[in-house]
Amino acid sequence: QVRLVESGGGSVQAGESLKLSCAASLYTYSYSTYCMAWFRQAPGKEREGVATIRTDSSTTYADSVKGRFTISRDNAKRTLALQMNSLKPEDTAMYYCAAFSQAGGRWCDLTVDFRNWGQGTQVTVSS
Repeated sequence: QVRLVESGGGSVQAGESLKLSCAASLYTYSYSTYCMAWFRQAPGKEREGVATIRTDSSTTYADSVKGRFTISRDNAKRTLALQMNSLKPEDTAMYYCAAFSQAGGRWCDLTVDFRNWGQGTQVTVSS
């Protein structure tokens, strides 16, 4: 239904920035009808939500990234971005792009059941 491909990960020093991108290919519904999100998972830890952007462009961030990360979307290009500034070693993780259909006006936040996932891109922050 939705194919997601992340890019932009890498290795940086603490305090530096990275920008992740996610390209979406859709086979049923328009990209603009999907709530999009970034999740991350560090080795040995559970996956956690980082940020989400809804179809109305409203956003939600995890407390751990507020003020440092910015999520954005380009509906015309069917892309999602995550600008990450002031990176910390604890931001080291595999980052995943995810999509959730808001068809019918469904609510979306970081706790809903995202059914569409990318393969992930690795972010490593060294001190």
